[in-house]
Amino acid sequence: MAILKIAKMGHPVLRRRSDPVANPGSPEVARLVADMLETLEDADGAGLAAAQVHVPLRVVMFHVPAGHDDDDNEPEPVPLIVLVNPEVEILTEEMETDWEGCLSVPGLIGAVPRYTAVRYRGTTPEGEAIDHEVQGFHARVVQHECDHLDGILYPQRMIDLSLLMFQDQMRYGPPRHEEDGEELDEATGEQAVAEETA
Repeated sequence: MAILKIAKMGHPVLRRRSDPVANPGSPEVARLVADMLETLEDADGAGLAAAQVHVPLRVVMFHVPAGHDDDDNEPEPVPLIVLVNPEVEILTEEMETDWEGCLSVPGLIGAVPRYTAVRYRGTTPEGEAIDHEVQGFHARVVQHECDHLDGILYPQRMIDLSLLMFQDQMRYGPPRHEEDGEELDEATGEQAVAEETA
């Protein structure tokens, strides 16, 4: 296994659509997944797409730590999931805005609107079919990682780029709505939850 170099915003590999994987169970895919896992653990991230390590193939991995959700519940953590050739289906028109970071956009954080419920399908490197309907932070992570496969980084999903900032500036608090001083969800107009994600 090896820790791979992570591509940063601006690199061409992050702007192109990744290629389908012809044989998810191949030794090459197994080696890529092992290297991606070591890279993700080293970077202490929530997820990683193959394009982020300069391999334009449709492979993602992610996990959901305990306590990461859009409400006050403490959801069960979701262990690492590896998906080859994933597909995402949007299950609702409802969107929520929350904070996201990205290993390919180091040092920055932004308020990103995402659909609150999705269904995703894919195949594991072992050949197991995965088909899950998820909500909250889990749905956000899936959308974030699968966006990488289509050459999309989270700033491209943002509505208000004034809510893109360096992470170390969050110590001053998240931006306030100019009219009434209340921190608002830029997509829905509701109070936002300032929580860094994938």
